[in-house]
Amino acid sequence: MKAFIFDLDGVITDSAEYHYLAWKALGEDLGIPIDREFNETLKGVSRTESLERILRLGHRENDFSLEEKEKLATKKNSHYVSLIAKITSADILPGIETFLSELREAGYKIGMASASKNAQMVTRQLGLLHAFDHIVDAATVMDSKPHPEVFLKAAEALAVDPKDCIGVEDAVAGIEAIRAAGMFAVGIGERNVLIEADIVFTDTRDLTLENVLTRI
Repeated sequence: MKAFIFDLDGVITDSAEYHYLAWKALGEDLGIPIDREFNETLKGVSRTESLERILRLGHRENDFSLEEKEKLATKKNSHYVSLIAKITSADILPGIETFLSELREAGYKIGMASASKNAQMVTRQLGLLHAFDHIVDAATVMDSKPHPEVFLKAAEALAVDPKDCIGVEDAVAGIEAIRAAGMFAVGIGERNVLIEADIVFTDTRDLTLENVLTRI
């Protein structure tokens, strides 16, 4: 293995909560209640597809033009950006900084493959831009997860064959994208949820090079 490629939300930092709050607020405006269980189906999915899923939930998928949908997605993002404006290095998930440093010292290339268009901004606020050799986000891909494009682009940018990459994700769609890219999949979460992952850690504190490599 030559490279590790990370998702952002739920792996590097828990900004997923802010996505939930922003979508919940938009849902309330549209008269579509969104609970945490439904929000799980939005994790790792693009903003556009998330909106489509919410509109289908409320049987309102045919109520808006493409332009109106774009405005709704922009409204959600504006709310999200305001919520994450105060994110700092204190919001990095436990063990992640140590793991990134360990990978750098061991000579691995490090990339990010995020479904968020705000990945650069969030990573900068976390003080982690220096830790990644390349960041691919939703603004630079055509197809969202579970399509493998974002992971394949990250591997290409790192000049590493996908089969020599390890992807780290917390969402079902993300794990599916990693597998579709031909990479080794490390899940962060519950084994009974991330069933397609090669290995699963319930806590980011358990992410160490030894713990990963001994399970490949």
